[in-house]
Order: sequence, then C-alpha cells, then structure tokens
Amino acid sequence: MIFRRIVLVLVLVGGFWLVINRTRSANQFQHAIAPSSLHLTEAHAAPEYDSEELNNISVYKRALPSVVNITSSAVSYTFFWGAVPQQGQGSGFILNKEGQILTNYHVIAGAQQVEVTTYDKHRYKARIIGKDQHHDLALLQINAPNLVPAVLADSRNLVVGQKVYAIGNPFGLSGTMTTGIISAMRSIRGPTGDLIDNAIQTDAAINPGNSGGPLLNSRGEVIGITSLIATNPNQDVEQNAGIGFAIPIDTAKAVLGDFARYGRVRRPSLGILSYPIGPDLADQMGLAADYGVLIQRVLPGGPAEQAGLRGGNQTAYLGNMQIYLGGDLIVGIDDQQVTSTQDIDNIMDHHQVGDTVTITFFRGRRKMTTRLTLGEAGERTA
Repeated sequence: MIFRRIVLVLVLVGGFWLVINRTRSANQFQHAIAPSSLHLTEAHAAPEYDSEELNNISVYKRALPSVVNITSSAVSYTFFWGAVPQQGQGSGFILNKEGQILTNYHVIAGAQQVEVTTYDKHRYKARIIGKDQHHDLALLQINAPNLVPAVLADSRNLVVGQKVYAIGNPFGLSGTMTTGIISAMRSIRGPTGDLIDNAIQTDAAINPGNSGGPLLNSRGEVIGITSLIATNPNQDVEQNAGIGFAIPIDTAKAVLGDFARYGRVRRPSLGILSYPIGPDLADQMGLAADYGVLIQRVLPGGPAEQAGLRGGNQTAYLGNMQIYLGGDLIVGIDDQQVTSTQDIDNIMDHHQVGDTVTITFFRGRRKMTTRLTLGEAGERTA
C-alpha cells in the first residue's frame, strides 16, 4: 500500500516535471524562431520621384523663399472700455529686393501694427505704403537683406484645367503648399462688395491664413493672389470647400502701376451718374435699345461733359426712387457691349486715367459715337 503511494507520488512529480519542461522548451523555441520569421526589405538607394512629383518639389523650392507670413495686430475696446488685443494672420509675397510685399487689403485692414515673417523665420516690422480696398490689395514695405522676389507671370491666357499651386500659411501653418486646377474664370464680389473681374476659381485647398499668398503656375510663377473661399453656410468655421478664388495678377500689376506713379490708386471714370436699363424699362421709356446705362447726370467739367455726352432733363419715379429721363443711353465702350454699370467697372479695370476710349450711345433714336478721355473717379461715379 505504501509502495503504491510512493509510485503514485513519483508519477505525479514526473508528470509535472515533464509538463514544465515541455512548456519551457516551447517558449525557448518560440523565442528562437521569432526573429527569423520577421523579414524586412529596405531600399538600397534614395527614393525616385515621378515627373509630376519632381515638378511639385521644384515649384515649392523655387517659390517658398518669396512667400511671407503676415501678422496684423489691433486693439478694440469692450463696452466698459477694456482693451482687447486682436490679431489676424495672412500671407503675402515679396515683389523686389527693396522689400515691397503684396497682400490682400483685408489682411491688414484696421491694423495698428503689421509684422512680416520670412520663410527663414526672421521677423520684421512692416509699413503699409499702399491700399486699394476696391481690388482688395495692399502693398507693404520691410527693411530686410537677401530677399528673394517672386516671378510674376500674366493672367491673360489662363485656361480651365490648368494646374495651379497655392503656398501660404493656412491656420498659421507656415510654408504649406496645396495643388489643384483652375476650375473656372468668373467675376465675383470681394470682401467689401466690389466686383473682382475674371477672378481665378480653383479647387486647390485654400483656408483662413492663405489670403494674400501667391497662386502659381507649373513654372512657379505668380498668376494670382489667393483671396477668398466659398464656405458652407451650415458650418461655423470657414474652411476649404473646394472652391477658392484668386485675384488675377494682371489686375494687381495695374494697381501696382498706380502706386508707383501716383502713390495711390487712381481709378478711371467716365464722369457720369448712370442707371442700368433692361428690356422692361427700355420698353416703358421708349428707348432705342433694350440694354445699356442711361446717363442721369454728367459731372461738370468731367470727361463725359467734355466729350459732349448729355444727362437727363425729365424727372420720373421708379417706385420711390427718382430718376432722370432724356439722357444719352450708353450701349458700348470700345468693342465691348455695356449692359450694366458692372460692365463699365470691368472695362475701367483695364484702363488708366488719361486713356482714350470710344463711347457708343443712343441719343433718342440716333446711334452715335464719341471719343472720351478718362478722368479720375470720385464718389459714386462711373
């Protein structure tokens, strides 16, 4: 009986020892084979890029040194005259080695202090030396060494489908590049409600902070100034929705030309107060054409008066609004049809004070033309 117990104990101990050693051997085996089952394949050379990637990299390297981050600071006051600091951010790009920088007017509007940070992280105080609220453009000046100017292309021959690049500081993330195409060319209303003619629509991602930065072609040349984004009205935060707009660089060149010559923008004008005419009004008034702008008043001594154009002399009312009948009906300027005051604005964007244009108009039933030398716009004139 005792012998059986001893045998049973030995069997149990032996079985326990066998289980423990087999488990240990299995673990040792797993540790031994685990590294040999992990295979890593590593590149034996630097990565190769396709032609599109190479061009993206080239555009970025070429354009980045000319792009700057712009910080505008101001102080507002609460109802109890407590000072509340406010800060805005945007982008811009260097025009020349003298330190002139182009950006959007709305980036620096109301600013009491403006700072510019270059791509190499140097910060400089900036002066505002030119503002054009109508075109949403502003010109800044910094004093800095070793600046790299952007290369300006033109925007006359842009086509839908053309690849574009935007570089800026969206949400303060400096040096960010996005890509897309030109989605359309269309006239839009800027931040102040003024018409921006032939704005470049793009699906390149544009977000707050991109404003004022360059829109580039595939050679890294500036074709526009990124300015606006279309947002979902149901969203609380403005962010990219695949529809962004840029001011054409040709528009900016005209503004910069005025800054250089006059130190300010001199917007050309016909020197008239006018009212747009559509088919219904033309029929009611018995006009010779069913479109155009009806001259209400010519400014004394202005371009229109000097060219022999006439304003209205009969008072009438459209609802509660008083208008004047009997004036000349302008239907064309040079070779472009005029159907609204916006058309005149668009044409003026491509001219300067002192340019001469041909006005086509109806006086009664008689179609006439006259040459007019553009003057400088004042308040509420076309």
